[in-house]
Amino acid sequence: MIIIKAADYQDMSRKAANIIFSQVIQKPDSVLGLATGSTMLGLYEDLVSHYREGDLDFSQIRSVNLDEYIGLSADNDQSYHYYMKHNLFKHVNIAAENTYLPRGGVANPDDECLRYDNLINQLGGIDIQLLGLGLDGHIGFNEPDDKFTAETHRVKLDESTIKANARFFENENQVPKEALTLGIGAIMKARKVLLCVNGKNKAKILKKVLYGPITPKVPGSILQLHPYLTVVADEDALSEI
Repeated sequence: MIIIKAADYQDMSRKAANIIFSQVIQKPDSVLGLATGSTMLGLYEDLVSHYREGDLDFSQIRSVNLDEYIGLSADNDQSYHYYMKHNLFKHVNIAAENTYLPRGGVANPDDECLRYDNLINQLGGIDIQLLGLGLDGHIGFNEPDDKFTAETHRVKLDESTIKANARFFENENQVPKEALTLGIGAIMKARKVLLCVNGKNKAKILKKVLYGPITPKVPGSILQLHPYLTVVADEDALSEI
């Protein structure tokens, strides 16, 4: 485990973006495991800046995203398809056919889970998986549970997750109650994992994830077993460590 301390959110974003930058430079046809949420906005802004300055080429990159809400179409402005398009994809030269996300609007979510796992295997696996951290320790939408679920699966979102995500919707009732998420197995199979965390409100859970017992009650704690985990966190998030 490597922990990189950042001064603040902007510094965290820059340092994390530099790690993705290095991955793309070293392996131009990398499979990037991407994430959404407010934590990633600064990182994507930095990557877009590098591209516009002529320092990055995404033309051979493939990307797979962690998760998607069930019931939202790709053009819904709260879907993760929409988030990725407007915060990264449309600003760089990544081919649309090389960007993959779970499809939350399909009739049979269980079939979609199987399709997504097969897709990742066909791509040769994930070279670097980008992760944020939920207040309850979730990674992707892998919520606290009695077991670690290996495969992409359908999950009922915890109340804490729904409340945390309500700020992106008009009200809490509009937040989808279910999602599709990449499983713990696929995350752990990624050759590298990059965990980005910021804010004082994440300090206690980050300590549990990195130094507490490995338990599905704190899903992110499984990352302690990953052979190539890098954590980039600001001073506030690291204040309990």
